[in-house]
Amino acid sequence: MTSISILGGNALKNDEFTCEPVNIHSGIFVDSSKNFSETIDASGCYVLPGIIDVHGDAFERSIQPRPNVDFPLPIALADVDRQLIANGITTAYHGLTVSWEPGLRSYEAAANFRSDLKALRGTFASDMHLNIRWETFALNHVQDMIDWVQDDPKSVLSLNDHTTAYLDLPKTSSKISRMAGRSGLTEDQCKTLINQVWERRNEVPAAIETICAGARDAGCSVFAHDELTPETRTEHRRLGVSVSEFPMTIATAKSAAEEGEHVVLGAPNIVRGGSQNNAIDARESVACGHCTVLASDYYYPAPLAAAFKLVDDGVLPLEKAWNLISKNAAAAAKLADRGEIAEGMRADCILVDKKTRSIRMVIANGRVKYTFNSGNQSHQV
Repeated sequence: MTSISILGGNALKNDEFTCEPVNIHSGIFVDSSKNFSETIDASGCYVLPGIIDVHGDAFERSIQPRPNVDFPLPIALADVDRQLIANGITTAYHGLTVSWEPGLRSYEAAANFRSDLKALRGTFASDMHLNIRWETFALNHVQDMIDWVQDDPKSVLSLNDHTTAYLDLPKTSSKISRMAGRSGLTEDQCKTLINQVWERRNEVPAAIETICAGARDAGCSVFAHDELTPETRTEHRRLGVSVSEFPMTIATAKSAAEEGEHVVLGAPNIVRGGSQNNAIDARESVACGHCTVLASDYYYPAPLAAAFKLVDDGVLPLEKAWNLISKNAAAAAKLADRGEIAEGMRADCILVDKKTRSIRMVIANGRVKYTFNSGNQSHQV
């Protein structure tokens, strides 16, 4: 069994930094002293819990780097794994859309992705799971989604409604154009399909009730995406939806936070200094206590960069900023076995150079998976 002692670094334990060693045995963190088979010099580094990304859809660019140009999922997922580990993400939730659209976000494409992920999961350095972005108008797949979360309760189920938002968009809008590109339809065909789907709107509330009940029974975490109002949050709370994912208004984020619920916003929002689609400001929400989790959203380097930007901007000290991408993220996804460097927890951690903020090493499930040396050469194990 692999046993490692990480010495000389500043390790984040119990929400504070300590100079104590970080010890790993058989894939978990241990406190007791043993004869370790390997020691790692972490001088000049922070030793931090591995990043847990509860929502990332950058994997779609590895599958379909250009419209209608697809690559085999095993190749794409291997590429995604390398990106994740190199950016310190040891647990990733892929935002897998299950929609009424054809093409990249269809049920068929999602089912294929899920099947390949299950088959290949053990070959990856990162621990990959699904954030199942069920479109609430994908009414033909309610039982399928319940079956999926019952089969893998570590999944996240996320309620998404882009149908209503797309309904009044002109066919010339950028969102309709992107939908056309990924679905293989023309803009006119997209608009026709949206109108057809909208005709079933009266069936949606009952479908949401059913799918939420199934997810609760499975014990998986249920998110709601793009909530518009505190009233919507209240209704979702009644259904057992415990996480507000990318709420669209400050009032909605505040209402969730005041109830002790996790609020997920995008790490790119922090890094870039604002939202790319005029949503609420994540930095302000973090400062006010209305954001508890940061996700990569569409850019895997963002969580690491966002944590240090919050430190540099004087918003949070590092130990609290890091919780947004580790401890709190684990709680939001109902992962009780990771997110902290603590006795008995899964041994996921990263060594970050204090001066450069670059990742020097990534350890996942107790094994060294990535190293970056002073000669500017990286190596994935």
